[in-house]
Amino acid sequence: MSGNVLRGAAPHTGSTAFINARIVDPTADAEYTGAILISDGKIADFGPNLFASGAPYGIESVDCRGLYLAPGIVDARVHTGEPGEQHKETLESAGIAAAVGGITSLVLLPDNEPPFDDASLMEFVARRARQVKLANMYAYGALTVGLEGQHLAEMGLLAEAGAVAFTDADHAIGNAQVMRRALYYAKAFDALIVHLPQEPSLSGGNMTSGLMATRLGLSGVPPLAEVIMVERDIRLAEMTGGRLHLTKISTAESVKAIASAKARGLKITCDTAPPYFALNDLAVGDYRTFGKLVPPLRSEADREAIVEGLRAGVIDAIVSDHRPQDQDSKRVPFASAEPGGIGLETLLPISLELVHNRHLTLPQLFQRLSAAPARLFNLPGGKLAKGAPADLVLFDSDYAWRVDRDDLWSKTKNSPFDERPVQGLVMATIVGGRTIYRHDNFAPADAAA
Repeated sequence: MSGNVLRGAAPHTGSTAFINARIVDPTADAEYTGAILISDGKIADFGPNLFASGAPYGIESVDCRGLYLAPGIVDARVHTGEPGEQHKETLESAGIAAAVGGITSLVLLPDNEPPFDDASLMEFVARRARQVKLANMYAYGALTVGLEGQHLAEMGLLAEAGAVAFTDADHAIGNAQVMRRALYYAKAFDALIVHLPQEPSLSGGNMTSGLMATRLGLSGVPPLAEVIMVERDIRLAEMTGGRLHLTKISTAESVKAIASAKARGLKITCDTAPPYFALNDLAVGDYRTFGKLVPPLRSEADREAIVEGLRAGVIDAIVSDHRPQDQDSKRVPFASAEPGGIGLETLLPISLELVHNRHLTLPQLFQRLSAAPARLFNLPGGKLAKGAPADLVLFDSDYAWRVDRDDLWSKTKNSPFDERPVQGLVMATIVGGRTIYRHDNFAPADAAA
């Protein structure tokens, strides 16, 4: 993709008016033509009638030319290789890809080498984020020591060091007693537990069970592996009163179970990722390792249920589940390939398919991309409000292009959406009032620097 990432841009000072924009306000569930005024890195004012006759003299103005302007995306599930596997992705390369994708805040998973089970690692992330000066970066703390699922990490110390929530990333907690203790312990300081629901003894296969797995001769992971853990975790959350967020929901039965738990008033939330509402197990094709993910791509019926879960509001948020893998990890037989796909740059265009296909409105989509993740993880962005950070994304919702892994900015290229035609492209990304990315089709003379 053709554009400029403006690394190390100076902090925004003074005032800038973004005029002639189609504003997407997820909090108000509204969409209108208007303007946003930012001052010293924060939103000073916004609305449909603001600067209807043009910005006042002395205020820098950016003509958005009818493009959409929305709160920047808050991506609550991102893996990088730093520290430990910098050849896959660094915090800087992830920050660059996020800027190109309109993502203004990242929450980093703790499964690095070493894992984030020590306060010093949380401080490392905060320090590196300040050095990178691109998207806002936050981090999860590990739920258990070494992500081994046996002994709880020092969640209190990790929270003091900046952990926004606790998870063992793609390592499911098979021991119900450990999960029960985690929910009890986290409740003491109102922390959020994030868990990938995959029953370990049923989850060792290479793709979802079904006709495609049989045809390819690959071992299967039954959808039951997910819903068993979903139902167990819901019961534990009900017992403890703890806050539980279930991540990467991929099956119809899980959507039903979570809807029932929410109807009972439990503190249960959940997210999904684009592969689970835009792809099905046919995308594995002829042993296509870019389609090997955790959880695996599911059936078309499950995919449709995830779309319905998003439409109905059962699924609260959409995450990229960005997990870079190098060529040596993917250019091997399917059974030997490492799971995972990159997703920072395709998160918005793939999610926009929900709008183009009339499942969601744009404000509803940004409730799931921006407002809900910021609220769930207690982050300052994700909304339009006076005094809120001026974290914004300017995009053309109809811009047609084809995903080409060679054009992506991520350090590795393992996109499950490679060669997919999409509609929607980021034209500018603003963090704290600083323009950190500008597409070539959005003229530099019109951008606030």
